[in-house]
Amino acid sequence: MSEHNAALEERIARLEDIQAIGQLRARYCQALDDGHWNALADTFTEDGAFVGLSTARGREEMLEFFPKLNSTTVTSWWHFSSNETVDLDGDFATGTTWLLQPCVVEGESQLAAGRYADTMVRTAEGWRFAERRVSFFFWSSLEAGWDAARFSFPPASGASDARTMERVDRGQSV
Repeated sequence: MSEHNAALEERIARLEDIQAIGQLRARYCQALDDGHWNALADTFTEDGAFVGLSTARGREEMLEFFPKLNSTTVTSWWHFSSNETVDLDGDFATGTTWLLQPCVVEGESQLAAGRYADTMVRTAEGWRFAERRVSFFFWSSLEAGWDAARFSFPPASGASDARTMERVDRGQSV
């Protein structure tokens, strides 16, 4: 095989990996919003972790955490993600995804925004999250209005976005 063909194959494989990671991120949001908990857990490695409002590590903890959150506190949610980045290094990838999340918390309409910091690995089943860490710019009731570092949902303040908080602390407009 010529050098040119080898380079072309590497570039195509890289693009296929980026596309597969985008599909992984989309499947995660769709499974979460539709309440398909097994499909959601399948987007993670066996020992993968969701970190943010709480930490759920491994399939068993995820199958307990997400349905409980959805049935007791956040009774409706929709995840809209964008501005995705990915850095590939063989069978390992990292990246960031921005999040807009309208939701209902204890009967009250709220809006949250933040980012996911993703660590992903290639497995025999394809790309999976080793860790998906969410942090929030804000999570506020519609009545209160939203602004950087405004949290109507107390668990979200524990997962506040560090970069947003630094800017707020410095008194800079966000």
